[in-house]
Amino acid sequence: MKKSELLILFLFCYTIILPQKKDKQTGSFYSDKFWPASWITTPDNDLKAFGVYHFRKKINLEKKPEHFIIHVSADNRYKLFINETEVVHGPARGDLENWFYETVDIAPFLHKGENILAAVVWNYGQYKGAAQISLRTAFILQGHNEPEAIVNTNASWKTFKDESYSPLPYDRNRAGLYLDVGPGERVDATKYPWNWAALIFNDSLWKASSVLSHGSPKGIYLGGEPFLVPRKIPLMKLEQRRIPKVALAKGVNNDDGFIKGTARLIIPSHTNAIILLDQTYLIAAYPEIKISGGRNSSVTILYAEAMYDSSSNRNGAKGNRNEIKGKEILGYYDRILPDGQPNRVFRSLWFRTYRYMQLEISTKEEPLIIQDFYVIATGYPFEEKASFTSSDNSLKPIWDVSMRTAKLCAHETYFDCPYYEQQQYSGDTRIQALVSLYAFGDDRLVKNAIEQFNNSISSEGLTRSCYPCAGAQYIPPFSLFWINMVHDYWMLRPDSAFVRTFIRNMDDVLNWHEQYIDSAGMLYKMPWWKFVDWATEWPWDNKLSIGGQPAGWDGYSSVLTLQYAHTLMIAAELFEKYNKKDLASHYRQLADKIKKASFKECWDAEKGMFADSPEKKEFSQHANIWAILTDAIPKNKQAALMEKILNEPKIIQGTFFYRFYLTRALIKLGMGDRYLSLLQPWKNMLNMGLTTFAENPEPTRSDCHAWNASPAYEFLATVCGIQSAEPGFKKVRIEPQLGTLQWAEGKIPHPQGDIEVKIKRLPQNKLAAEIILPGTLTGEFIFKGQKVKLKSGYQKLVL
Repeated sequence: MKKSELLILFLFCYTIILPQKKDKQTGSFYSDKFWPASWITTPDNDLKAFGVYHFRKKINLEKKPEHFIIHVSADNRYKLFINETEVVHGPARGDLENWFYETVDIAPFLHKGENILAAVVWNYGQYKGAAQISLRTAFILQGHNEPEAIVNTNASWKTFKDESYSPLPYDRNRAGLYLDVGPGERVDATKYPWNWAALIFNDSLWKASSVLSHGSPKGIYLGGEPFLVPRKIPLMKLEQRRIPKVALAKGVNNDDGFIKGTARLIIPSHTNAIILLDQTYLIAAYPEIKISGGRNSSVTILYAEAMYDSSSNRNGAKGNRNEIKGKEILGYYDRILPDGQPNRVFRSLWFRTYRYMQLEISTKEEPLIIQDFYVIATGYPFEEKASFTSSDNSLKPIWDVSMRTAKLCAHETYFDCPYYEQQQYSGDTRIQALVSLYAFGDDRLVKNAIEQFNNSISSEGLTRSCYPCAGAQYIPPFSLFWINMVHDYWMLRPDSAFVRTFIRNMDDVLNWHEQYIDSAGMLYKMPWWKFVDWATEWPWDNKLSIGGQPAGWDGYSSVLTLQYAHTLMIAAELFEKYNKKDLASHYRQLADKIKKASFKECWDAEKGMFADSPEKKEFSQHANIWAILTDAIPKNKQAALMEKILNEPKIIQGTFFYRFYLTRALIKLGMGDRYLSLLQPWKNMLNMGLTTFAENPEPTRSDCHAWNASPAYEFLATVCGIQSAEPGFKKVRIEPQLGTLQWAEGKIPHPQGDIEVKIKRLPQNKLAAEIILPGTLTGEFIFKGQKVKLKSGYQKLVL
């Protein structure tokens, strides 16, 4: 809540500066000692319960400073205003041993004379999302150097508990779907401290802040939680967007001027009105509404990815996402209780994900005027640096929607889905990280994710399946995907020192699995959740509270064992590189051992396929994908096996998630040309009106799921065939898999610049290629067994 007129002025003014131990301009910072600033909070309140709090401090400056650098954080979240302008929000999501603070130069927002610093801090308490870790409600702000110390948080800051806010927990019984991202917000405008961030605001009734402990950077002697570390990723983008369409209006005129910002919408007194708004595409944004009048009225804003079948037997059916007839909206919501005053602006504390928003308005004795309604789109500030075009026009919307899906699933961490969970799962994140590196050329969120999973490792030796997370969830196969992430990064970035820091914990993960190999030579009765995929045959079991587990999950599983073998093989490459030769040798031998055991126990000679378990009652693509990737069957039998799992409808099919690993197996066998023929499920989603790609085929819970953005990677890495040939992407291998395409063009960002590829079929089974390699990069081009060396710069080939 602030002056909306100022909003556009500061949306792109954020400048984050990462602190260093020594800075010529600002001197040294408190990176190796306690901060003089303290964590502060409000007195006489439960510091773990739901609450919204305001903090203020006035300072007087003799002149406008050239620089004024501060470091700021809070638990759970904060927004910092300088002279009524929001300049930064955070903190980036972490854990108690790695609690991030933002560093920003606020000089552009200061002036000579009196200035006001003001922050809103909120703790969702028992209603906080699963991904939010918390210790207690608190706020901290530290000036970078002595001149800036006047802003340090201490008892001189005034504070106030905002009683206008109360939580609106998600009603799972009504929608029937798991959601855990925090509550909706109920705001009673009659209790809100309007203009609280203004210099002229009268804060005489506010209390002095209660002082907790001094800020404690990570690693100092006798430090106390949370341990402060500098933010490693950029600030989230903020961009105003208009709502394009009024889809339905009841009890009021169907007038869209208020969403265009060109006219007011008046809801008469004693009226119940419903206005359904269609953004026309899925978005993550802060809704902002400006209203006047309407005392004692109620404005509820509901948010949904899609409309639901309103019939009694709907079973979560959504149907075509563009259609609203015979449907209802279900989801979380915010509620505003206006105070009757003019020009009141409301904005949610946390962003909302939606395609459809429904305004439900009930007025009493006064009419309500909606003067304006728009949203502030948010997310990680990815820049599209890659491109892909081809002779098949149907691939362009798949590319575009994959990119939107990847962007919506990236914030301060990667998200599995932006609507339901907002959690960073390593199984999803491995695919997201590859998209980030190929499509955006940005490795900061990738490194952040790798580090956070590393930080999550337990005393047993497993990384958590999703992290940061307030609870502890372990999926052993996801710990293996984390190792895949490290290996991917090692191949794509020249950052050997960074990769080295994970060797020990990678060994712990592999060693944890090894202890569950029994005398038969396979993994046996591992604890925790053995999730593999959301195959239809592996549904969620409410009694056991598990799902997605193949046959043998409670005994011998070829899927789990062969995935482990594959991870042993790639990890051995890393151990060899980092002079852990004994470990590399041990893990290669172990991989050979368990592959042979799996073949002995689970290969069905009659069917010519791997079974999921020694009982040989269940067969899946999953087991056979890993069998191909690990060479658990002879190489001369692998192509025939691939044909079987592609064409045998009775075996369990991999869903969108496992199509990524199916493609890896195709490429290994030189069958990558088949990839484009497997895209029908993505085309089906587009035909259903989805504007992002879903978690599963219909019926699906999430309409936007990270692992389904994989085409943004595959079009570049598989179709155009651009792959790293050496660790650090020191050499490139280009082996296009055009399928039925006549031509394709792709560009990806490389650490030295852009790699550009243009490929075109010629008569007589020939291929023309134009390649541009940046800097000193070299490599080879491969087509039907022919290999041509590539030099840096431009080259044209005909093969």
